[in-house]
Amino acid sequence: MDLPDLEEIIGDTDFELLRTERDEYRDKFMRALADAENSRKRAERDRREAEQYGSTRLARDLLPVYDNLNRALAAIPEESRLASAALIEGVELTLRELTNVMQKHGMKPITPAVGEVFDPQAHEAMFEAPVPGTKAGQIIQVMTEGFMLHDRLLRPAQVGVSSTPG
Repeated sequence: MDLPDLEEIIGDTDFELLRTERDEYRDKFMRALADAENSRKRAERDRREAEQYGSTRLARDLLPVYDNLNRALAAIPEESRLASAALIEGVELTLRELTNVMQKHGMKPITPAVGEVFDPQAHEAMFEAPVPGTKAGQIIQVMTEGFMLHDRLLRPAQVGVSSTPG
């Protein structure tokens, strides 16, 4: 005994309505599936960014400590170095440890050299002065190092830039 075809039982018009409804539900299901996948990817990306860049405020707060330790070492007169050797060694060890911790957490220094070309993506011009023997846009003085946190600029290096010599 042959069973009648489904289209014969419910009719052509009703069958087309069912087919249209099925297609609509399939489309809604596929969109919901895509939304769920996009949400999963977005949450994973947000988690990675929070892991890498969540410490940005703390990292910025550590930069003055780094700068001050460097300034302290630079301010010691040559004639006082021998008498203060133990103190100087302690400050140098503290600076080295701070540098190691910063590098461990993805902080990399931006250390431009005098004569390099000014890069607005990594440097901040603090002043501009005409200096004979230089080209416009060359760094003539470095005030503070800049820092990257992974691949983001944390602080630009502060530099003086040569203007067109007059």
